[in-house]
Amino acid sequence: MENTILTLDIGSNNITGVICKNSIDSNISILGVGICSSKGIHKGLINNIEDASNVIHNVVQNAKKTTQAPIDKTLVSISGSYTKGIRSLGSVNIPNGVITTKEINQVLQMALYNATIVPEYDVIHVLPISFRIDGSDYIENPLDMNGSRLEVSVHIITVKKTLLTNIKNSIKILDLEINSFVLNTYASVFSLLDDEEKRLGSCIIDIGSNTTNFVCFKGKSILYNDFLPIGSFNITNDLSIMLHTPINAAEMLKIKYGNLLNTKENDDLVIKKVKIPSIGTTNNTKEVNLDSVQTIIHARVEEILILIKDKLTNSGTFDNSLDSGIVLTGGLSQLKGIRELSQKIFKDIPVKISSPSNIKNSYLDFCDPTMSTTVGLILYALNTNPNFELDSNKVLLQKNGKESRHNQDLSKSYKNIDINSIDKMLDKSRVNNRVSKFWNKVSELF
Repeated sequence: MENTILTLDIGSNNITGVICKNSIDSNISILGVGICSSKGIHKGLINNIEDASNVIHNVVQNAKKTTQAPIDKTLVSISGSYTKGIRSLGSVNIPNGVITTKEINQVLQMALYNATIVPEYDVIHVLPISFRIDGSDYIENPLDMNGSRLEVSVHIITVKKTLLTNIKNSIKILDLEINSFVLNTYASVFSLLDDEEKRLGSCIIDIGSNTTNFVCFKGKSILYNDFLPIGSFNITNDLSIMLHTPINAAEMLKIKYGNLLNTKENDDLVIKKVKIPSIGTTNNTKEVNLDSVQTIIHARVEEILILIKDKLTNSGTFDNSLDSGIVLTGGLSQLKGIRELSQKIFKDIPVKISSPSNIKNSYLDFCDPTMSTTVGLILYALNTNPNFELDSNKVLLQKNGKESRHNQDLSKSYKNIDINSIDKMLDKSRVNNRVSKFWNKVSELF
């Protein structure tokens, strides 16, 4: 019997909950959907547990209105804020000469054990970058292969424990237990990238309302992920400040007239003016030139893209890692001309705008760039995970995304591993990766 799963995409703008399961014919069945505007969440972090709890409660209750199915599992997305990526290595001997899920689990647990985890952080993903068998590289799937020694290189995603604790506390009132945390951009990999794009390497840039998350993915693993605490609302704020107009009027300007293309080539647009209300006055409006609006928008979007490019360059992921190019998603990806501006900034790297494919249902059109993480969570949860990995419970997920009872017993927690047995299998060389510090505060343009 298939599990009924609740996915919660906790964003700074909206919280989206979806109750889903696999139907008898293995198609995804959407049982209920709930969406509410976020409260108590700022730039991917919960800053008011009571407000966040109330919104999540409303989201879940709305999703439950159309189904009586009990929820078996709950998956929650995590923003890239306060995450750290770590590289590590692991190796184990194969006593029986044939690699089973037991040995794959052991080698991943070994790589996790070898990693230096900052005490205030907890692990949510251990993703194998590559396997080696008896010194032979480029092993995609070692299961059932013969060998005497299995090695792995992994990318580990860690998140600040306080963030996880606050999310858990905000869900307590619903009598739900979070079964797994999933990095939001990692979830988007499953909804946006095809097999060829994963193989060649792609960078997903998700520009949301208050945050920008991005991830570099190649093969079957994350190579690099990062976060900027700025998004499309910063554009709205810039327009409000520079044009002395209320936030709602600035938002209207951005949505209706936002354009990053060269407006000077269109004389009609350059001389066109629109009326907007002024701050601090009653029923008083003024005219603004649309060229001024475009200049303000262009400056902020350009800043965001340049900051991302600098981070990607400094991380080294531009070096033969993004052959498939850059994928823009999120609400701001709908801004006219953003692909052209991105192409100029990233130069030789191809750029495209992408939305997830729609999942047939009676509630919502998922074919929207703001739904990339939501759809990715559904695909990740419902047996479509193509990787071996250790999830946020340090449990091995197998090829079909399921976890066997055998692997659950083996992997309840890496802390429960016999340390003496591990020490016997450890390589003499230890991995000592340095993690780059979180970026300094972004200075405002205006």
